[in-house]
Amino acid sequence: MCKHRHFIIYKPYRFLSQFKSNDSKQQKKHFLGELHDFPEGTMAIGRLDEKSEGLLFLTTNGQTSDYINSQKVEKEYYAQVDGDITLEAIEQLKQGVEIGFNGRKYKTKPCKVFKLDVLPELPETTQKIRDDRHGPTSWISVTLNEGKFRQVRKMTSAVGFPTLRLARVRIGDVLVGSMQPGDVIEVSKLLR
Repeated sequence: MCKHRHFIIYKPYRFLSQFKSNDSKQQKKHFLGELHDFPEGTMAIGRLDEKSEGLLFLTTNGQTSDYINSQKVEKEYYAQVDGDITLEAIEQLKQGVEIGFNGRKYKTKPCKVFKLDVLPELPETTQKIRDDRHGPTSWISVTLNEGKFRQVRKMTSAVGFPTLRLARVRIGDVLVGSMQPGDVIEVSKLLR
């Protein structure tokens, strides 16, 4: 019986959370296989969209993937939003907001949200983000137990503060820490 392998990576901005695509429009995109020589059968656990960055787990074990994708495991994101986010908007996010998902309206589950008092220590980004001459921005922490497609981005837009930069910084008890974009760490298991 083969031993499963697990990896923690910092998915860079502009990478797809997959290893290949049959879509002809995506052939020039960046894929996870460019970061490391992963074993056959490796899969991303959950996804980060192309314009998001941060912590991503990879595994050869489908059961591990199912558990981490379940609603038992928290995922924390830092989002830089357009404007100085209000307490009212943060309360709305905490309670759940209506977003579009698969062509239907969906109300997000209650979650933890707070404004960051200091800028998060994230790596420099290649992403072009407008500067303060075009108005203020602010950072929030959003912790979810669910993960719909582009959920954090849709949530912040729903309350009037579109996301400019998004990084996943924690999955369960694993923190992104000082990892840099493209870093790959092989671990014996993903969660304690």
